[in-house]
Amino acid sequence: QVQLVESGGGVVQAGGSLRLSCAASGRIFSSHTLTWFRQAPGKERAFVAAITWSGENTLYSDSVKGRFTISRDNTENTVYLQMNSLKPEDTAVYVCAARPGPLHRITTRVAKSYDSWGQGTQVTVSS
Repeated sequence: QVQLVESGGGVVQAGGSLRLSCAASGRIFSSHTLTWFRQAPGKERAFVAAITWSGENTLYSDSVKGRFTISRDNTENTVYLQMNSLKPEDTAVYVCAARPGPLHRITTRVAKSYDSWGQGTQVTVSS
């Protein structure tokens, strides 16, 4: 099992930036995939971005591509989500998740395929 703790959320004006962190501990291997999801009020949990723990591959949702960057620092056992050009529609609770296995263009986007979750961090973008 992998333990995940998110941090870095907050309130920012539209056009601003935030960097989220996801600290991982436990039985995590280079074959794991680490992923950010988000959930806005009244909406289902949505895929944002994913990275293999080895850092070789990344995947982004169309809604954040070109604005968000996912990265990892294995020395710190941390995955980051750099969010630029934020929009009010980016407002949500951002949650980090992990699962064994490589990136897959379909299943990586499916929340039910993950077995480890953090508690989430709130991001609010004001207009």
